[in-house]
Amino acid sequence: MTMALAGEDDPFKDPSLAGTQTPLSQQDHGDRVAGTTLAVGRNASLTLGTDSLIVLDEGLLETRSANCCGISLTPGKNKTTRSIPFFNILWAEHSEDGEIVIHYAHAESKHAVRPAIISYELEQKEREYTDAWIASLLDRAYGPSQRRKRIKVLVNPFGGKGKAQKLYHRRIAPIFAAAQCELDVERTQYNGHAVEIAQNINTEAYDVIACCSGDGVPHEVFNGLGRKDDAARALARIAVAQLPCGSGNALSLNMNGTNSPSLAALAVVKGLRTPLDLVSITQGDKRTLSFLSQSVGIVAETDLATEHLRWMGSARFTWGFFVRLVGKTIYPADIAAMVEVDNKDAIRDVYSAESSKPPPSYDDRPVPGTETRLPNLKWGTVNDPLPSEWELVPHDKLGNFYAGNMAYMSPDANFFPASLPSDGCIDLIRIRGDIKRLTAIGTLLAIAEHKFFDLDHVDYQKISAYRIIPKNQPDGYISIDGERVPFEPFQAEVHRGLGTVLSRSGHMYEAKGV
Repeated sequence: MTMALAGEDDPFKDPSLAGTQTPLSQQDHGDRVAGTTLAVGRNASLTLGTDSLIVLDEGLLETRSANCCGISLTPGKNKTTRSIPFFNILWAEHSEDGEIVIHYAHAESKHAVRPAIISYELEQKEREYTDAWIASLLDRAYGPSQRRKRIKVLVNPFGGKGKAQKLYHRRIAPIFAAAQCELDVERTQYNGHAVEIAQNINTEAYDVIACCSGDGVPHEVFNGLGRKDDAARALARIAVAQLPCGSGNALSLNMNGTNSPSLAALAVVKGLRTPLDLVSITQGDKRTLSFLSQSVGIVAETDLATEHLRWMGSARFTWGFFVRLVGKTIYPADIAAMVEVDNKDAIRDVYSAESSKPPPSYDDRPVPGTETRLPNLKWGTVNDPLPSEWELVPHDKLGNFYAGNMAYMSPDANFFPASLPSDGCIDLIRIRGDIKRLTAIGTLLAIAEHKFFDLDHVDYQKISAYRIIPKNQPDGYISIDGERVPFEPFQAEVHRGLGTVLSRSGHMYEAKGV
């Protein structure tokens, strides 16, 4: 992560090594600037609090409104004081007209924000101190997050319910503009177009590719970057983000903690560069990258065989899962895996160790070279002999094979609560298909109640590679990041920290863990 502004060429640079900004003076300059407080007029001041900007203005009493300027009131009788969380501060500047102008994201509701502005005209003697105060405000507002990100925006007008373009212009673009981001917007025209755009993109020209879409366009972007001559460098330098505009918005749920377009836009503005494991999938002679999940059985069929129920939104996944679970549907397969953590107690310890770490202050990965392609496959492809370290185990009563690289698969489905963005593993779930119907119903309910991980019949492991061979079925469903692939054997291998995303914490998902 970095404090560099757009145009600086090293997102991996430790900001602590960069030139320091002039700190706000702690002296009382004629009672106009005192510590972290900037006086703006005779009866108003702006103060840098612990986690918020505090606006004290006696003039606001005259408005008789709890939402004057869109700023929330501090509880109590004194309605002259308002607070704006630092996370919501988008930009601040000293205008040529002698005003201090602060742009922020005002909460319209729990599920939406919009840009808003407060401004004050400064007296001549105040102006010389204002720039230093603004620098301190922006330091607190952005922390180690990169300011004024250079964003390539991809709008998929066909995804979800076809509202992506409208959502972008109404809910997303105003937030980016208020944060002074540099934008390059392009509409995808057809399936696979995002692959071509990402493959041909200038690695040094952008900090982020933001996808106004469901999870399909991020999948294409990762694979497009993976086809570049400098694939490893591109995947490390350019963060992939999702602005939720589709029926499946898992990337935003996990990284931004929301499926609201405007809240996701704010999270991208403030997002910290975060390494993300990517998974090579080999099937036949083809190698693709997966960022989210791979499934065979109930989940794959639930996802892919319910396309006709898109009108139900995310509820179609729950309905499809329920029907197949209680129907005791089985999907026989032979499975071999490279197991890294094989029991739930040890998995909890791994998760706890990572979650207890403080947020990283910058991206400390080495910068890959300009001609560094994708890493070689340690375990070969699905066409090679099975590695000697692996054992092929028959699963004749398999009901669900689900390998997840992220926690949330939909808003109410935290299938993989122990997953981590960059631990070198993918979390694997296996459930027998012949469990009792009451147990099956309880399993479905346990997902929403965050008790799924603890169920005895849920086999949960962390693995770094696997091969699965479906059998005794002429046809069926295999899902890679929600996309259907041929119903035939495939092999997967995790590459630790190969990709890059933006997250709120810099190293964790926005999901309840184990």
